Amino acid sequence: MTGTEASQRTIRTAVVGFGLSGSVFHAPLIAADRSYSLNVIATSDAGRESAATERYEGVKTVPDGQAVLARAHELDLVVLGTPPATHYPLAKAALEAGLDVVVDKPFTVTSAEGQELIALAGELGRVLTVFQNRRWDGDFLTLRKLIAAEALGKVNRFESRFERWSPAIAKAWKARATAADGGGTLFDLGSHLIDQALQLFGPAAVVHAELKARRSDERADDDVFVVLRHESGVFSHLTMNMLCAQQGPRFRVLGSVGGFTKKGVDPQEPYIAAGGSPLDADYGEEAPEWAGLLGRDGHLDALRTERGAYPEFYRILAAKILDGGTTSAAPLPVDPEDAVETLKLIEAARKWAHCFGPGVCD
Repeated sequence: MTGTEASQRTIRTAVVGFGLSGSVFHAPLIAADRSYSLNVIATSDAGRESAATERYEGVKTVPDGQAVLARAHELDLVVLGTPPATHYPLAKAALEAGLDVVVDKPFTVTSAEGQELIALAGELGRVLTVFQNRRWDGDFLTLRKLIAAEALGKVNRFESRFERWSPAIAKAWKARATAADGGGTLFDLGSHLIDQALQLFGPAAVVHAELKARRSDERADDDVFVVLRHESGVFSHLTMNMLCAQQGPRFRVLGSVGGFTKKGVDPQEPYIAAGGSPLDADYGEEAPEWAGLLGRDGHLDALRTERGAYPEFYRILAAKILDGGTTSAAPLPVDPEDAVETLKLIEAARKWAHCFGPGVCD
């Protein structure tokens, strides 16, 4: 495809699922990028269907993923924002229908399923990637820049948290889901924390894991602590808790010459949820009072947070697809092999907690 042809083509896209993932992340980012057209949204909820048609003029709504696949000849890309247990069968069917595919994290329920999808995409010559949007959180971009500049010296400990006060499980599928269904906070928030740790410090192994269900209706886990030992020598302490009355810093990173502590959560999700657009001039900008602290006790400097950049995921993906897809040298926004490595660590954490925690392994 020539440069002119690529610039004139739009990627015809369907979003399957219009809950938080589809309505706050995928649809707004796709609609804001001129390389895409948002053609179809799949949802079986009447209220969500109404919201989709009201917000996106001309979009077609269908009840489910199968109805989207029936329109495969009208599409180029399918984005799956559905519960984890549906990812593997829907992604497999979409690839076989000749479509490129974005799968929301945690990619699949098992690493083996993820590897099967990667192999299938390679055989069929289709683009396959995983939506790890938090690689473009402003605080993570800030930290990545600090580490690249060796501003902390040699990092020895990375502490990363997603802690919330959510005593009630809001989504029906989450209330029903067991770990075998991809339920629980280790699959949900853990997919982000593990991916970020691997991006910053490289390959790792699980050396400690604690998994608990604190809420009475939780069928998987909602209070998780995992320790990774990276081949680079860094230890990552990852905390996920949905019943946390007092929340710790988002990041605390300790190095040989200084540290970095950052409180608060990236503002992009609540901004879009409140009706903002990725095209707004102040999109992704964090309020100055949430600046992180860099240095040592007694010598701390406030450090402005980099602007968050979730639209980068779809910009990079468009460049890949429009430049020839799998035949292009352009990078994927997220290599699905990375998501498989994250799943392997999730599996290892479950095994560790079972074998060396309260359970006994044969």
